[in-house]
Amino acid sequence: MNILDKITLDKRKEVALRKSLIPSKQLEQSVLFSRETVSLATKLRNSNSGIIAEHKRRSPSKSVINNSLNVFDVATGYENAGACGMSVLTDGKYFGGSLDDLLTARVSCNLPLLRKEFIIDSYQILEAKAHGADVILLIAAILTRDEIKQFSEFAKSLKLDVLLEVHNEEELHKSIMPSLDMLGVNNRNLKTFDVSLETSKTLSTLIPDDFVKVSESGISNIEAIKELQPYGYQGFLIGENFMKTDNPGENAKTFIKELEN
Repeated sequence: MNILDKITLDKRKEVALRKSLIPSKQLEQSVLFSRETVSLATKLRNSNSGIIAEHKRRSPSKSVINNSLNVFDVATGYENAGACGMSVLTDGKYFGGSLDDLLTARVSCNLPLLRKEFIIDSYQILEAKAHGADVILLIAAILTRDEIKQFSEFAKSLKLDVLLEVHNEEELHKSIMPSLDMLGVNNRNLKTFDVSLETSKTLSTLIPDDFVKVSESGISNIEAIKELQPYGYQGFLIGENFMKTDNPGENAKTFIKELEN
C-alpha cells in the first residue's frame, strides 16, 4: 500500500467520525458559510507571479518542515508579500494541519484560501466553505470520474473554485470537465516521492486553455518558474521553500519581487 492509499484509508475513518459529531446543517449555519468568496483562478489570470504560498508544518516525505510558526504570522506575511493565494493544509495525521488553521488564516488575511486536503466526501467541501475557504483541491489519483464531477459541481454550487490535481496523462484524461477552474500538475510522484518538472511540461499541451494551469511541488527557485511559464503555467504552488525558513512571508516577498523584475 502506497502513502496515498494509506492517507485515503485514514481519511475515510476520520470523515465518518467528524460527520457523526457535526451535522452538515451545523456547518451550513456557520458565520463564514454566507461569506462572499474570492476567485483564485481570476487572481492567477491577472497576476505576473502567480504564487500560491502554502502553510505546511510537515509532510510524509520530509517529516517536520516547520513547527514553530503560527498561522496568523504566515498568512499576514504571505499577503504582504503579494502572493496570489494561500494554501492551507488541513490534514492532521500526516501534515500536522487542521481546520482551525484555515479559520486562523481566514481572519488573518484577505487572500483566496485553498483548503489543501484529501477530499473523498462532499461533507469536506461543506467544511471548507464553513471555515472560510475559497478553493478546494480534488486529487484525481484518489477519485473516480463520477466523484470528480459530483464534488466539483457541488463546490461550484457553493461558489468555491476548484483546483484539480493530476500526476499523469491517464488522470488528466478522466478529469477534464467544465466544473473545474484550475488544473494542477503535481511534479511529485506520490508513490515514489520523486520530483520532476518534466511532468508539468509533458502534460501542459494536453490541458485545454479554458483552465488555469498550475504547477505544484518541486518549485524552489525563480528558474523553475521561468522554465514553466512558456508552457502556459499561470499558477505555482510553493510550500516547503518558504516554510522551511524562519520567516516565510519575508522569504516569499523577496522571491516574488525577484520574479516580477
